[in-house]
Amino acid sequence: MEPTLYLFFKGNCLEAMTHYAETLGGKVGDVFRNGDAPDPESRMPGGDDMVMNMSMQLGNATVMASDNSDGMYEKPRGFAVSIAPPSLAEFERIHAALAEDAQSVAMAPGETFWAERFSMFTDRYGTPWMLNYEGDKAQS
Repeated sequence: MEPTLYLFFKGNCLEAMTHYAETLGGKVGDVFRNGDAPDPESRMPGGDDMVMNMSMQLGNATVMASDNSDGMYEKPRGFAVSIAPPSLAEFERIHAALAEDAQSVAMAPGETFWAERFSMFTDRYGTPWMLNYEGDKAQS
C-alpha cells in the first residue's frame, strides 16, 4: 500500500499540475472536468472548465488533484510536498521553476547540517514545497 498525494487548487488545477509534470518529469493522466459530468447533479459548484479530478504519474507515485470552488477552497497547511533532487544542478533547476512567483518563502535555498541545499516555500499555486539535496552530507 502506498499513499497518494491529493492536491486542491482554486481554479488553476490543470495549469499547476501541467507545470509540475513539466518541471518534475511527470506525465499528466486522465483529466475530468465539470463539463464532463453526465448531469447537473453530478457537478461541483463552478464552471465547466473546473477540474473535478485528474492524475499525474511522477516516477512510481501518483499525484491526484482537483479544483475547489471559492466557498470550498482552503489554503493548504500542515504539510509540504518534499522532493530530493538527485544533483545540485537539478535542485537549482527545479527550485527556479517551482519557486518563481512564490506566495511565500519560509527558507531560501541554503546549506543545512543535513543537506548541501535545502529550501521551503509555497509556490504561486498555493502548494507548499520542501526541496532537499543531501549531496556529500548523505548518510551512508
